[in-house]
Amino acid sequence: MSKKINLFANLKSDFASGLVVFLVALPLCLGIAMASGAPLFSGIISGIIGGIVVGYLSTSHISVSGPAAGLTAIVLTAITDLGAFDIFLTAVFIAGLVQLILGFVKAGSISNYFPTNVIEGMLAGIGIIIILKQLPHAFGYDNDFEGDQAFSQMDGSNTFSTLFSIFDYIQIGSIVITLVSMVILISWDKVPFLKKLKLVPGALIAVALGVILNEIFIASGSALAIGKEHLVSLPVPSSFEEFKAIIVTPNFSGVMNPKVWVVALTIAIVASIETLLSIEAADRMDVQKRYTDTNKELKAQGIGNMVSSLLGGLPLTSVIVRSSANSNSGAKSKMSTIIHGSLLLVSVLAIPVILNKIPLATLAAILILVGYKLAKPATFKHFWEKGKYQFVPFIATLLAVVFLDLLKGVTLGIIISIIFVLKGNLKRAYFFRKEQYADGDVIHIDLAQEVSFLNKAAIKQTLNHLPENSKVIIDAKDTVYIAHDILDLINEFKTTRALDNNIKVKLKGFKKAYHLENSIDTQNHVTIEHYYDAAKRVMVKKEVTDEEFLKQENRN
Repeated sequence: MSKKINLFANLKSDFASGLVVFLVALPLCLGIAMASGAPLFSGIISGIIGGIVVGYLSTSHISVSGPAAGLTAIVLTAITDLGAFDIFLTAVFIAGLVQLILGFVKAGSISNYFPTNVIEGMLAGIGIIIILKQLPHAFGYDNDFEGDQAFSQMDGSNTFSTLFSIFDYIQIGSIVITLVSMVILISWDKVPFLKKLKLVPGALIAVALGVILNEIFIASGSALAIGKEHLVSLPVPSSFEEFKAIIVTPNFSGVMNPKVWVVALTIAIVASIETLLSIEAADRMDVQKRYTDTNKELKAQGIGNMVSSLLGGLPLTSVIVRSSANSNSGAKSKMSTIIHGSLLLVSVLAIPVILNKIPLATLAAILILVGYKLAKPATFKHFWEKGKYQFVPFIATLLAVVFLDLLKGVTLGIIISIIFVLKGNLKRAYFFRKEQYADGDVIHIDLAQEVSFLNKAAIKQTLNHLPENSKVIIDAKDTVYIAHDILDLINEFKTTRALDNNIKVKLKGFKKAYHLENSIDTQNHVTIEHYYDAAKRVMVKKEVTDEEFLKQENRN
């Protein structure tokens, strides 16, 4: 009973969001299927399963699942190599099974290690891709399939060269409908009396008006009329037999084919990573800041892929574009994604002819605004103000996502973030000042609460550059953890180099828990309870003369 209450508690806003996502998802499902070399209806089936099945099983409130542009190259190659679409569906079923297992072994936990700046860079990159890819559709140049995210295209052109080609294919009717749609979408949230009509999303009004305008253009014989090639193109079965023929089921005889297992594992890994990235991004877009159980998400995706394959659908993942549209439309719960899947199912069965009158220019207007919200200037400013250690991984991820692909972009961003973390640990994160005293230098080295092997290089460099005849106090009174590498390094310094260079060393606060040789003070036992800021692992500073230390040394 509580499940129903949760699902229907925000039906008003969730229905409006689900409707917008449905309008966005329809051409994307068809476009991705076309690019994958699969039957067009397989993309719709994947969208329906992603919406209803995964939407119900998932714990994510914002994320939307369906066929993913990131899998198009894998799917296209796999169908060609396996020789038949029904054999490929067997690989999708196995991939779903692998994802289900990954969920049970809690592999979803790796999403906790995706840096925030990398996730935000990925979102901004996707936003820029959406804008760049939808601009041609807004001008009436519909050469590329909907959902295309690749910079380099199969026809030898790229995203930028396609933009320049717009001027050779400009269609005034598409531009008019794009501008009208933009005005409606922007004003819907700005004009006071329109806000009261929140149940009816601006996107639906824009789509309806786009269809009406084009029908008027056609009826009047105007040169502004948009042709069939610039409209949504959904398969329309003329009989029940034709509809049955659309549904393809897996050929499980392919289970014994090693290539099927290679394809299955590839899809499982790529789809799982893309899902975890999208879930992390969706959680960040959630205004209520709710968190998704990523292990349950992998299970939901696995079951979704198994069901999709049994009905002849493409592999699915959680997808950012539809999730972004869902969030921007005011979705409150996962009911919105279930509604979008239900609308896909009902519409393709009941009103495919009407759907095929929707201009791609209207959908381009919707997606361009989604892209802007993902890559708005405020996001760039935010990370710029946070400094280079936050901005560089952010901008590197963004550029790599735009010019390479999502997975390569995120991988690059994570690598750069790791390098910065290592640099922060390896650099000399301390102060060193020389001051002369009558009896030589007294240098204080205060160890931080946690000293790991990453600090070894910095500490070693410091100890090697200590001046001869100086006096050194290495203080570990605030330290709760020291790596054995560091303990060995300090012990070797005290017993060898310090003696050779007449450096007097005093060790303070080293605990019994460190198990060092007798030369180190073992006064108090301590347990490891917490960690210290990575940028302040070791602090070295020269202070006023330690009178107690000097007196002790004079006595010696």
